[in-house]
Amino acid sequence: MIIASQNAHKIRELRALFSHKDVQLISLKDLNDQDDVVEDGASYFENAYKKAMYFAKKYQLPALSDDSGLNVYALDLRPGIYSARYSGKGDHQNNLKVLKEMEGVEDRRAYFISSIVIAYPNGDFKAYEGKFDGFIGQEIKGQHGFGYDAIFYLPEYQMTSAEIEPELKNRISHRAQAMNLLVEDLDDILNHE
Repeated sequence: MIIASQNAHKIRELRALFSHKDVQLISLKDLNDQDDVVEDGASYFENAYKKAMYFAKKYQLPALSDDSGLNVYALDLRPGIYSARYSGKGDHQNNLKVLKEMEGVEDRRAYFISSIVIAYPNGDFKAYEGKFDGFIGQEIKGQHGFGYDAIFYLPEYQMTSAEIEPELKNRISHRAQAMNLLVEDLDDILNHE
């Protein structure tokens, strides 16, 4: 199955979530494929679908794509589908931009969404979604994870998503929730005609 991503962090997470299954995952990075599918959909699902379908048809193999992002209630659910390119300057600047916009804001509720699509060369697809609730912290904390993990505070653990161990994150995150639904469907996915 093709992982329709060049993002090393995302590839590592997906491989960890799939590690116990008899599935060979081949990323675009492994294939040295630099094709860039413009993610201009109006939702996480649309972006994941577009990318998965493109690479399924290109390689004539099932392709898996994940589009995910951070939604902050007080920011009218921004950065949303623009999460990866919110500041235009990478993860650290994205985090700083959200923290700046949240200065003095009491309602710090936020959630991550992950929309995973598996597309087949014949045009069929399956979609899965996971949601991970938390809060925007007051500062950047933690060395694990990527994206907004360092400002995404989890009150039940009293630390950010970047401070918890990757093994725990891979059990509770939005991507893990979507992948768990996918894994429940794995026999159907692998035997799809």
